[in-house]
Amino acid sequence: MTIIAAAYSIGTISGAHLNPAVSLGMWVNKRISTMDLLYYIVGQIVGGLIASFALLTVLNASGKETTNLGQNAFGDLSAFGALMVEIILTFIFVLVIMTVTSAKKGNANLAGIVIGLTLTMIHLVGIPLTGTSVNPARSLAPAIFVGGEALSQVWVFIVAPLIGGLLAALVGKYLLDTED
Repeated sequence: MTIIAAAYSIGTISGAHLNPAVSLGMWVNKRISTMDLLYYIVGQIVGGLIASFALLTVLNASGKETTNLGQNAFGDLSAFGALMVEIILTFIFVLVIMTVTSAKKGNANLAGIVIGLTLTMIHLVGIPLTGTSVNPARSLAPAIFVGGEALSQVWVFIVAPLIGGLLAALVGKYLLDTED
């Protein structure tokens, strides 16, 4: 639901780019420049760090446990299994974004709702499996603050969303004809 709020509030400024996998897809399909891609990714990582630090601060101030900041984990899956789950979930998420925001095939009025509900569905499926990343910036920050296993496994939650985002951009462009 946060994505819906972001899309309709800051979406007019930045396109609500909160996820490097989405920004990569936009860059692959030439919707943003290389410089914009770099700015977005730096901003996304900094934003993730600030958000995780804020959560850590609130938990510390309230005397709550700080071992879980929403970091991802393989759970009962192997590294390959977690990688596949995250590639597939990110692929679906980014493909929906590439399609619904397409000037050629999309619907800008409904984009925020469609994107937000898609992310909700992806979380319902992915949380029991990996905690659901589909966003490298969202996964990196908690792993840095928690350390240990989260930090040793974070590579999957960086690599998989980037692969899923790249594949979605290519499918959107070449199979679904989303690009001009």
